[in-house]
Amino acid sequence: MHLNSLSRRVLVGMLAASALFAGPAMAQNTATKAAAAVSQPASFHNTVWNHDQVALLLIDYQDEMFASIRSETNADMIDLNTRFLIRVAKALDIPIVLSTVGVQMGVNHPTKQSIADELKGAKVIDRSSMNAWEDKAFVDAVHATGKKRLIFGALYTEICLAFPAMDAMKEGYDVMFVADAVGGVSQTAHQTAIERLIQAGAKPNTALALSAELFRDWKSPEAAKVRPITIWYLGELKKRGLQ
Repeated sequence: MHLNSLSRRVLVGMLAASALFAGPAMAQNTATKAAAAVSQPASFHNTVWNHDQVALLLIDYQDEMFASIRSETNADMIDLNTRFLIRVAKALDIPIVLSTVGVQMGVNHPTKQSIADELKGAKVIDRSSMNAWEDKAFVDAVHATGKKRLIFGALYTEICLAFPAMDAMKEGYDVMFVADAVGGVSQTAHQTAIERLIQAGAKPNTALALSAELFRDWKSPEAAKVRPITIWYLGELKKRGLQ
């Protein structure tokens, strides 16, 4: 994954605006003010998504899939971005539906350990179908969240993301996918699937932009919860030479 100079300026701007690296006293004061603030409301036109409107669906983040990623965001960055999304979701009480394929059949390994460690105790829905929307237990779990806006992450883009996302839209769900937390077996396969999803009405996003979308106001209590996670994430990017 390559961050151009504009992307770097965006990250620096976020840091400056939020005073992420302020001293302990200032950070505590900011958190106290945030706790007293009104929770982030929905956007004016409801086109920008809110944390209390969504569920996060994570499909087939397994070793076999990670080993075959050959698209623009490499496996290491997909792992990091997925863990970042999970931490943000947990901090904002966003329901998470986790699914694997072929584990009980003995074909594939379970969820990659680094990601599973972020979801200790979570129920895992194992399937035989490539399309999670054809699995009753998975669809029932999505219905049980009570959310009509679904954030998808899956491996691979062209199969385990595209298939259920398109079916979910046909059933009236609003669908978003996180483009830098998914990948395909080739750049062509990944990009073709993204184009297919967008043409069908799915909304593309990226991990960092999505995290900002889900709280949007540095004075909100949600921002106080996400701030330390963002610090961790930007630190991980720096370790990888991407900030």
